[in-house]
Amino acid sequence: MTDYVVNQRVAARSRARAREASFLRNLDWALLLAVAALVAYGLWAISGITKNDIAGDSNYYVVRQAAFALLGLAGMVAMTLLEPAFWRKNARLVYGVLIAVLVIAPVFGAEVRNTRRWIDIGPFRFQPSEFGKLLLVLFLAAFLAERGKRIAERETTLTTTGLALLPVVLVFLQPDFGTAIVYVAVLGATLFVAGTRWSQIAVLLGLGAFAAAFVLWLGPAINVNVLKDYQRERIVGFTNPSKDPGGSTWNINQSITAVGAGGVDGRGPNGATQTNYNYLPEHATDFAFASLAEQRGFLGATILLLLYLLVIWRAIKVITLARDAFAAIAAGGIAFMLLIQIFINVGMTIGMAPITGIPLPFVSVGGSSMVANLLAIGVLQSICIRRR
Repeated sequence: MTDYVVNQRVAARSRARAREASFLRNLDWALLLAVAALVAYGLWAISGITKNDIAGDSNYYVVRQAAFALLGLAGMVAMTLLEPAFWRKNARLVYGVLIAVLVIAPVFGAEVRNTRRWIDIGPFRFQPSEFGKLLLVLFLAAFLAERGKRIAERETTLTTTGLALLPVVLVFLQPDFGTAIVYVAVLGATLFVAGTRWSQIAVLLGLGAFAAAFVLWLGPAINVNVLKDYQRERIVGFTNPSKDPGGSTWNINQSITAVGAGGVDGRGPNGATQTNYNYLPEHATDFAFASLAEQRGFLGATILLLLYLLVIWRAIKVITLARDAFAAIAAGGIAFMLLIQIFINVGMTIGMAPITGIPLPFVSVGGSSMVANLLAIGVLQSICIRRR
């Protein structure tokens, strides 16, 4: 009897070691190392960008950002250990939490620059819409995966679009035009990966183009202004940067100047006049890429973009390893969620996109963005280790 018990314990330990070995072996180490390098590179960039922002404490923002990165790392590990099936089984709860936090934010949230996007909990402040990006991906992936063969039906596409538009509208009303664009992009990515018919996607694109035309041109022509004044000025500034260089187009002109001033190898933290003398507003958040380009030049910006390219490539790779439809759709949604944020943020700093206030993933100062993006990486790793 004693020998039997001992053998059972030995067998149990052997199975546990086998599971641990399989867990570690199936992790996407390239993705993990790329994200680690990206976070480290971002902290190094922020240390130079913000060294003159707080008198007497040059490391204030970099220490704060490092603390958020550690918190995000803990969350990433937790998400990696959590079965992807958990999100699929609790899709309704995920959607309910998403809508609840987006409703609570403008009602009880703290007002910053005439918007209510943040919620204060003691000494901490977080932005629910940042976490809402991941929640929306997980819900839409679960909803579409449950439809199975009905994915090609128009009713499925219409229902999915309707469910996604509710959080889009709630974010838009905060107002947060940039994050609303990311939510719409998540909807398109999940529908595409799920296998929605091209004809239905084309119709949605057409409706989206009409909605954009109405918001930007048709509506104002008949005195129906959907956008706030400052949002409309940003759009006008994008189409005509020289219209008001001392006012509405100041940010974009200073950003382009900062990027160009960096040259090949940059001016360094001490010689970056656009950043150090605050000619470039929000240089640690919205315009972190422009400040990085000024201080580290073309070479520094290229390194950052190559790290982003590696992360997106590995995220897309996870789609091919997914063991079911939910995992594949979720991985696709996360990959495109990160890609669209990178594209818009970098694009707006060099004049290729309107200024929308989207943070640069893993680099811009801010805890909500850092933690939410690391949680998304944790979901990708969870899918990867439970591959086919």
